Amino acid sequence: MDPSRLRSAPPAANDSRGSEAVEHERPEWLEQVEGVLETLNQGVIITDDCHRIVFANEIFLEMIGRKKEEILGHIGRDFFAPEDAPILARQIEIGQAAGRNRFEFYVPQAAGTKLPVVISARRLEDPDGREFAVVTFTDITEQKRAEDDLRSANTQLELRAREIEEELTLASRVQQSLAPKGLLWGTASVETYFQAVRSIGGDFGLVTPGEDQLDLLVCDVSGHGISSALLANRIYTETMSQIERGEGLAPMMRHLNRFVIQNLGSSVFYFTMAAARLSRDGRSLEFAGAGHPPAMLIRPGEAPQLLESRSVVLGFLPDAVDGEATIEVPVHPGDRVMMYTDGLTENFNAQNDMLGIEGLSDIVRDTSALPLPQMKQEILDRIALFRHGPPADDMSLVLVEIF
Repeated sequence: MDPSRLRSAPPAANDSRGSEAVEHERPEWLEQVEGVLETLNQGVIITDDCHRIVFANEIFLEMIGRKKEEILGHIGRDFFAPEDAPILARQIEIGQAAGRNRFEFYVPQAAGTKLPVVISARRLEDPDGREFAVVTFTDITEQKRAEDDLRSANTQLELRAREIEEELTLASRVQQSLAPKGLLWGTASVETYFQAVRSIGGDFGLVTPGEDQLDLLVCDVSGHGISSALLANRIYTETMSQIERGEGLAPMMRHLNRFVIQNLGSSVFYFTMAAARLSRDGRSLEFAGAGHPPAMLIRPGEAPQLLESRSVVLGFLPDAVDGEATIEVPVHPGDRVMMYTDGLTENFNAQNDMLGIEGLSDIVRDTSALPLPQMKQEILDRIALFRHGPPADDMSLVLVEIF
């Protein structure tokens, strides 16, 4: 018999496998459970040992959009598309071997559409020894729709994530381009380092040579990631403006503190800063810090002299900058000065011991006789050797040697 004919028309009147034959072959026990099967919220069919449908409840008929006489006596898989018949046949084989089966598939509807369902089948034997199969169909249209919606949303999220990643890559390149570069200036040589713990970070440094002075600065905005980087970029721009105007270190910090409170005020963010200004002759160094780890004045073989902040963190209090915010530090040829962010000190080893300022001072003292570029690299290498795991914070470093 042509399967396509079975899918589109009821059996002929003289078809020995028609509904009358099936009705005649209906087992007696089916009449006893038929009422129960009609109360279920699932589609149900019962097939005989030849896979012919001998019963279908109303829910199943509604699911496929057909009348009872159109399917009784027919083999269920004949209603499926030819290319899907082997899949269904394989599932029937699995059910026969195990006595039961459960799988996700579909049922063909009279309108030519496919209704997604979960099919559960169980083989049973009646008191006369005849084998039947009870097959239930659970409509999963809503679940499939939700899966499709979720899949579409995930696709959109993946697309947006790629766009964000591309934007962050570009932002990282921009931030790296703003990072200070090593240079030779008058009586000084400068080495620098910057590394964001994520794509972009809240640290930045400045090395700005002028006619009569060399400005050196590191800044650390609290937090990590995009928001910190945006705030750091804004402070960077304002700091450059202040340096270009020739502002003193203390007035500059007061302006930055006021600027952030008035324009970028937030209870979430604050920033710390260390700044130094070296004279053209290399004999005088002005230093100012605000809530920042102490800078280090380094002489080969000696413990570094710590240059402590006199002001508190910026961005919170209007009077954060001390009245005597700056100190004058006499320097000599061969002296070195290092300013850094706490990404260098707040590192922990496997025993959860923090490197801290004392540990960093030891590293600085041990490396102070090396040429400046090697000293910088050795400091970074020894921090990495001490640290257990990857960096947890942004790191900035400005290291200057006076001739």
